[in-house]
Amino acid sequence: MLETLERGPRNGVWHSLIDKVYAERTLSAAWEKVQANGGAGGVDRETIGVFARTAEKRIEELSRQLREGRYVPQPVRRVMIPKPGTTQERPLGIPTVRDRVVQTALRMVLEPIFERDFARESFGFRPGRSCQQALARVETLLAEGYSHVVDADLKSYFDTIPHAALLARVKAKVVDGRILELVECFLKQGVMEEPKGWSPTDTGTPQGGVISPLLANVYLDALDWKLHLNGWELVRYADDFVILCRTRVHAEEVLAVVRHWCDGAGLQLHPQKTRLVDLSEPGGFDFLGYHFERTSSRWPRVKSRESLEHKLHGLTRRNCGENLSELIRERLNPIVRGWLNYFRRSSNAADFRSVDCYLRGRLRAILRKRRGLQGRSRGRDHQRWPNRYFDELGLLSLEQLWRLQNPVP
Repeated sequence: MLETLERGPRNGVWHSLIDKVYAERTLSAAWEKVQANGGAGGVDRETIGVFARTAEKRIEELSRQLREGRYVPQPVRRVMIPKPGTTQERPLGIPTVRDRVVQTALRMVLEPIFERDFARESFGFRPGRSCQQALARVETLLAEGYSHVVDADLKSYFDTIPHAALLARVKAKVVDGRILELVECFLKQGVMEEPKGWSPTDTGTPQGGVISPLLANVYLDALDWKLHLNGWELVRYADDFVILCRTRVHAEEVLAVVRHWCDGAGLQLHPQKTRLVDLSEPGGFDFLGYHFERTSSRWPRVKSRESLEHKLHGLTRRNCGENLSELIRERLNPIVRGWLNYFRRSSNAADFRSVDCYLRGRLRAILRKRRGLQGRSRGRDHQRWPNRYFDELGLLSLEQLWRLQNPVP
């Protein structure tokens, strides 16, 4: 298929692909990806471990069902999980392991076809592209004087994509009826939530589905190219995007274009979250976890820091009985290091210092509890357990690491 992809199909569309999906080597490669990603079981409660026991036999069975047209996906199990930093909950979709394997195989076949023609302005869920590249592009445009920003937000994008219009976009490149039927089956598989039972999915991409990010990119690709061909500077990561302009007039013009396109595509810009930002004034905008202020300042947005603190809070409860050195080395440091790696583009150390103080305070509260003292860290705790005490235990300091990466000239 890769050789054919290089040549391209004769008439620009692909007619026979289902055999690539049900090929056992494709399904085996897909299973390896699903196994590596882990995750819980779906509505059938079958876990990765259980599937692994008879994986070879199960893959043969899936191949046969797909080849004979008997494969039917099961509903997605929906559970509600806490929304970090709030008292609210958000839905999480968990497809069955077998459905994740088939979706992965389907994505492996379809992705190269669409990927080669995606616009360069799209960075999300694409091979070889990342958040860091999207952020770097925003920084470059800001430095070049693009100080007026259309900060856009698509309201419930993944849940509102019209199925017929999405299938039409897939059909523009793929006319294999079996593939289109398989995509439609995943779109229509519905969700199962206790105690509500099964609910249909009349719009949107499969919740929690492996194929969803690709389908979401396929649907927005038309907008990407519309803006690209008109010379607008778009930076998009999945449904999160900004458009950078040199003047307010240009920003107003492109916002009208986007709004008109969304109306025709059955999508809606969030009326409260979509706005025009003038970076010569205070306020700025948030994008991919960062807050951008003016044209050269950026730092982790408030929700990003709250999410980190929420995660650290769960690992550092006062009654924690773990050895502190092991807790720091095995659980806290990997989180700290990962957070710094993502937010290394920040322009100052203030937020890193704040997180360091928060985490040391949580650890001091654990030590207070072990001494029979009540309450949070306070008073003489800074003398009992100074910062160097935690340095000696191996605790990484976000501020120190950031300063090492960003030495003062």
